[in-house]
Amino acid sequence: MLSLYNVSKVIDEEEILHNISFEIPRGVIVGLVGRNGSGKTTLLRTIMGILDTDGGSVDLDGRSIHQHPECKKDMLFVPDSPEALHFYTPDECAKLYKAMYPNFDYAHYVTLMERFKLPRRKKIRQFSKGMKALASLILAFSSKVSMIILDEPTNGIDPIVKKQVLGMIVEEVAQREVSFIISSHQLEELERIADMIIMIKKGSVEATTSQTDTEERFKKFQVVFKGEAPQTLLDLPQVYLLQQVGRVHTLLLEDPTGSALARLQEEQPLLLEKLPVDLEDLFITKLGGDDYVS
Repeated sequence: MLSLYNVSKVIDEEEILHNISFEIPRGVIVGLVGRNGSGKTTLLRTIMGILDTDGGSVDLDGRSIHQHPECKKDMLFVPDSPEALHFYTPDECAKLYKAMYPNFDYAHYVTLMERFKLPRRKKIRQFSKGMKALASLILAFSSKVSMIILDEPTNGIDPIVKKQVLGMIVEEVAQREVSFIISSHQLEELERIADMIIMIKKGSVEATTSQTDTEERFKKFQVVFKGEAPQTLLDLPQVYLLQQVGRVHTLLLEDPTGSALARLQEEQPLLLEKLPVDLEDLFITKLGGDDYVS
């Protein structure tokens, strides 16, 4: 299990991470989302031990990765563009990984490379972006670590390779108790494969949700009121206006008790149609409205 306890990080006298805490058990896929500048990259680097914490701790199976750096042999980070590997062939990379990760499975590596028809003795810099993504994942999966962190694994690759990448991730979790943290702006993809979503805003955890939790806590409706939308309703803290087109309002209710829905029904709207809630709705309501670049 990966556990973060009140993790803080200061860079150039600015607090980038503030009291971040969460736990990730084995065998789950976690989506990490946030707007650009929210602290996601700093968080990933801190989890991997590339950056030290200025407060709190990052533990893997009960041991601090900063006090016990040998723990990092059971963790692996795959960046968006693995430039350090570009001058090597996949086979040369496999030898490097074998030296760093004692459980590296060379036979598994060969099997996956042949399955996806990737050349093992060609320089990675000559690969297409999709081939680079697949090769990086194959090396990571063959390392047999318990925690894999992926930064934008499907960014810029075509739909066919994207489907292969997502399929490989799900397959790997099904075959053994490996956990994934996936930082991505591809919300639809995370929604399909993630067991849990962690939302980061201004260096803090704004929300943590699962599919079951989302279904219980949030309700989305398309509403047409008899007259103007009542401001007293829209001002409720659990009511979010997602969109308004003419008299048609799309509302998201964070309403586990049902009180906001009851208040909405009191208005006796002309139309009250329930809609499915998706991750983009939560992203907009929880992380929108700030002035940093998205």
